[in-house]
Amino acid sequence: MKFRYAMVCSSNQNRSMEAHSLLKREGFEVSSYGTGAHVKLPGPSLREPNVYDFGTPYKQMYEDLRRKDSELYKRNGILPMLKRNSTVKLAPQRWQDNAADGSFDVVFTFEEKVFDIVVEDLHNRDHVLLKTVLVINLEVKDNHEEAAIGARLTLDLCQEIEVSESWEDSIDDIVANFEKQQRRKLLYSISFY
Repeated sequence: MKFRYAMVCSSNQNRSMEAHSLLKREGFEVSSYGTGAHVKLPGPSLREPNVYDFGTPYKQMYEDLRRKDSELYKRNGILPMLKRNSTVKLAPQRWQDNAADGSFDVVFTFEEKVFDIVVEDLHNRDHVLLKTVLVINLEVKDNHEEAAIGARLTLDLCQEIEVSESWEDSIDDIVANFEKQQRRKLLYSISFY
């Protein structure tokens, strides 16, 4: 693989981790992050989310929710998701706090608000490397079914980018072909490290 990829959603739980897991299995060099202030997982009601700090291990969240209401969190898919996440990496990481992870060639976001945060963060950094980074937003609803579809579409896009001579020269065609085939709009921006 030629490029380093980052998958970014709000809490580094569902959409980014589904894509991270799939790309990792396919041999890509991939990391994942969230952009929120905290990691939020559904709770017993909309007004009662489960809130954790970034860096809290997925296994710890799993045990906490299993103790609170094992049946609820199994039924809504949170426990299986956390189990999967723990096989991919230790804990959710926050995009803004992990600048030291190095530079990526391509960053995927799965929500326009997250795309804006990533682009703004890259824009505000010191551009010492003067290395380009492609940021692509593929809008994906935050549920398990859509996350799985989004991960497969992301894999398709990554494979297209990998086989291109240079994504800088072919990104317009890759995006146009994807949008035509999938009937989904992409946002993208080029930034620098």
